[in-house]
Amino acid sequence: MPVEHQEKAASKFRFGLFEADSESGELRKSGIRIRLQAQPFRVLICLLERPGELVTREEIQQRLWGNDTIVDFDHSLGTAINKLREALGDSAENPRFIETLARRGYRFIAPVTAVHSATHEASGIDLPGSALSSDTALPNVHAAAPVPPSASRPAKSRILFSLLAAALLAIAGFFVGVAIRPSYTAPPRITQLTFSGRVSPGDPLFESFPGTATDGTRIYFPQIESGRAMLAQALIADGEASTVPLPDELAAPTLCDISPDRSRLLLRNHLATAPEQALWIVSTTGGTARRIPGILAHDATWMPDGQRILYASGDDLYIARDNGTDSHKFATLPGRAFWLRWSPNGNLLRLTLLNSETHTSTLWELNSDGSNAHVFLENWTNAPPAECCGSWTDDGRYYVFQSARGGDSNIWAVPEHGGFFGGPGKPIPITNGPLDYQAPITERGGRRAFFIGLSNQSELLRYDPSTSLFVPYGAPLSNARRVEFSRDGQWVAWIRQDDDSLWRSRADGSGRMQLTARPMQVFMMHWSANARQLVMMARVPGKPWKLYTMDADGGHMQEVLNEERSEADPDWSPDGKLLVFGRLPDLMAEASQPKAIYIVDLATRQFSKLPGSDGLFSPRWSANGKYIAALSIDQKKLMLYDVAAKTWRVLAEQNIADPVWAHDDSAIYFHDFAEADQPIYRADVATGKVVRVSDLHDLRPANIVDYRFAGLAPGDVPLVSARMSTANLYAADLPQ
Repeated sequence: MPVEHQEKAASKFRFGLFEADSESGELRKSGIRIRLQAQPFRVLICLLERPGELVTREEIQQRLWGNDTIVDFDHSLGTAINKLREALGDSAENPRFIETLARRGYRFIAPVTAVHSATHEASGIDLPGSALSSDTALPNVHAAAPVPPSASRPAKSRILFSLLAAALLAIAGFFVGVAIRPSYTAPPRITQLTFSGRVSPGDPLFESFPGTATDGTRIYFPQIESGRAMLAQALIADGEASTVPLPDELAAPTLCDISPDRSRLLLRNHLATAPEQALWIVSTTGGTARRIPGILAHDATWMPDGQRILYASGDDLYIARDNGTDSHKFATLPGRAFWLRWSPNGNLLRLTLLNSETHTSTLWELNSDGSNAHVFLENWTNAPPAECCGSWTDDGRYYVFQSARGGDSNIWAVPEHGGFFGGPGKPIPITNGPLDYQAPITERGGRRAFFIGLSNQSELLRYDPSTSLFVPYGAPLSNARRVEFSRDGQWVAWIRQDDDSLWRSRADGSGRMQLTARPMQVFMMHWSANARQLVMMARVPGKPWKLYTMDADGGHMQEVLNEERSEADPDWSPDGKLLVFGRLPDLMAEASQPKAIYIVDLATRQFSKLPGSDGLFSPRWSANGKYIAALSIDQKKLMLYDVAAKTWRVLAEQNIADPVWAHDDSAIYFHDFAEADQPIYRADVATGKVVRVSDLHDLRPANIVDYRFAGLAPGDVPLVSARMSTANLYAADLPQ
């Protein structure tokens, strides 16, 4: 007789930013405990156990108060529901969570994820046919005419022979895999090679992958000097580092690859606003350099013959001679390719494929003729995928790459012949924190991997006009990377550097509250004029950037538009009825899609393009409503739109990022990211005069290597998020 199936009750329920734990009796929002009395919490659990269903008043009474209720049940239940709605930021008139069905009961209307305390026991699951006895007759639904013995023996023999052959092949494949699978028992030994802390890490959000290469005695890598990335080299023997001299035209060098004979470096001039850049060939000793004419690309590698290059432009791969001639298409891919690397025998190409819309990265593999493009390690990849930047060992035994899992980036090695039938084996971890590790390459003729180790640290600084220096802002904003004060100066919102979560508090630090939590990532936000709401640009990893509005207390978070494209840089109209927004720059998504500025009506969710805004992005609406500022796609112009006159004019022409309106709307502050010393400027709206406010020299000394403009404090005091020097080169032994 089968055992009855009994499902274990759920112990936790998740909905929106909330989690209710029925065992501990706790309600949390974004990980922070919400005070809620026992009776309202028990009502919540009753509703969460049956989401989308009517739970009658009688059922709640029976479960919570029992048959012998002597209290005023109607009053007690009403009080419990009110306290519950208050804790959730819900309302009876416009419910997001709890719907009232008059005189009948209540229904929980938001999506709920139930987490069970234990899995089903095997003894409690009925399997098909488990109730049949050994002598139960089964119907022969496929009965056929009898087969003569003489005809059935050859067929049976063939079947037996096939099964035997398959078994022998499986056994042989197993022993071959075991015989050539590398032994790996002890954890790898990791050593530090450089100690300056100035190695420049990558920023995949802006399609910047740190390039590294070795000629056998030296490692070439990006290094930060005076706030800018330079090409550097370090001796493997002692880590002694020095910059590689380059022509002035290579103002932003990014290393692509080193030639097979180890004598030439392939570089690209990585300008922050251009999706494709010029390619250069530079001697490993520096000094001599030549541009490859007629080619623009976002990454490239040498062909195995050392005379041609393979380069990526858009979603296509091309092969050309190293003088730029004889260019022809090699393959078309469903994304933008980076870190192109050939296998030692030249039979395979592996690369990092970046989805420009979601900025997820996956390892792909192609044959040497460009055919059979497919995901490498498809059954091992993250969801969403975050694999990148792989390199082979010289003997082809290992393929080493980086993978970000659980927010931490580590180095892994794939045994090329360590799997079943001699195929690639399961990835082996080479590092496991505490740093984030990037850009692995392998030792020439050896058994080590070299890579960048990064500790993400930053500090919010404020400009002190009396000393002309930036000084620490202090708690609770010390770890903020973007800050905005409400227009009345009473409230402040900020995004944390470490996890991209959104927080808010009063200006004095009281009333601190976390508004979002992982996996959601917030890029920017703005207060409404009345400081009751925030609008933000945010996403879940693997999804497009979207616009959301949210009450300042964390309730009523709503997606503004239902469209497939990414949306960016939202800001409020003074009356709070409209939003202005733009699209992402080419380096963040949709390089082939048109860019413009749009106005959306929050009541109707209809949006329209701002006249004359084609080719502009990053809008900011002035508090008085008179102007909308925006940037050209190449970030060379700061444009100003007169809302009444419906006309545009150029306010400033130079490299411009992160525009912020002064609190009296008289000027716009911005960051010149490409100029030496990376100054912050103030552009006067009335006169168009541009004045330097501060620069990199105004930062405190010690270990700060660069910074980003983070916003303005009351009094139009510039704030910057300063990055510490925490990246070095490391080496790790690979399995023998």
